[in-house]
Amino acid sequence: MRAKSATIAGSTTHPLGVDAALASGKRLSREARRAQILEQAADYFAEYGLTAHTRGLADACGISQRLLYRMFPTKAALLEEVYRTAILGAFRREWLPPLRDRSVPVRERLCRFYQAYHAGVLTRSWMRLFLYASLAEADMAPNYIGDIVTSLLDTIVEEVAHEQSIALPADKPFLNEVGWTLHGAVSHLAIRRHLYRASRHVPVEHVVELHVTAFVDGFRGMIDSRDTTHPSRAANAPEPKVVN
Repeated sequence: MRAKSATIAGSTTHPLGVDAALASGKRLSREARRAQILEQAADYFAEYGLTAHTRGLADACGISQRLLYRMFPTKAALLEEVYRTAILGAFRREWLPPLRDRSVPVRERLCRFYQAYHAGVLTRSWMRLFLYASLAEADMAPNYIGDIVTSLLDTIVEEVAHEQSIALPADKPFLNEVGWTLHGAVSHLAIRRHLYRASRHVPVEHVVELHVTAFVDGFRGMIDSRDTTHPSRAANAPEPKVVN
C-alpha cells in the first residue's frame, strides 16, 4: 500500500530516545519500539482509517507483522493504546487550572484555553483519527467525550455562570448542550481547516475570540431559553444550582 502522506512515508519525528537509537544504528529497546509503532500507527490509521490492515502498518514501521503482534497481541489492543497515547494523550491536564482561575476574566480564560486546545489537540492527524473512529463506531470518540469533554463542558458553563452571577438549572443534559455550543464551534473550525481545507483566511486566534464572545455574550439568553422553550420542564424543575 502506498503512503498517502510524508508522515507515513517515513518523515516522522520519533519519541525521545528513538531518534538517538536509530541514528546510532542500535537495536531499539522494547519500550522504544512500542513508542515508534504507536506513533506510526496513529499517523497510519489517521490516513487510512481504523479498518486498514496491520500488514501495511508493519511495512510503514519497517518491521514484520509478526513483530507487530509480539508488541500488540491483537489489533484491538493496538487501537486501545493508540487511543490512550494519540487521542487522550493530546489533552494537557495543565490547561485546566488556568481555566478555573477566577482572578482572570472568563472571556480571556476561554480564549487562551481554546487557542491552546486547537493547536495542541485539534490537529489534522488527530481530527482524521477521531472522525475515522466515529465512522467505524469504535469506542474512541465516546470514551474521549466521557473522559475529557463532559467535565470540560461542566467547567466552562460553571465558570461563565459564576462571573455573570447566574443560577444554573439542575439539568445536566441541557447545560452540556449549552457548553457544546462553544466546544462544538471550535471543533468545527478544525474540521473546516484540516478536512474541508476552508476558512483559512482569518487567524485561528481571531476566530476563537469570535466564538468565545458569542458564547459569553449569549450565555444568559441560552440559560433563560430553557424555561421559554420547555415551560412544562421548567414548572417541574428542581431548585437552580447556585455557582459559588
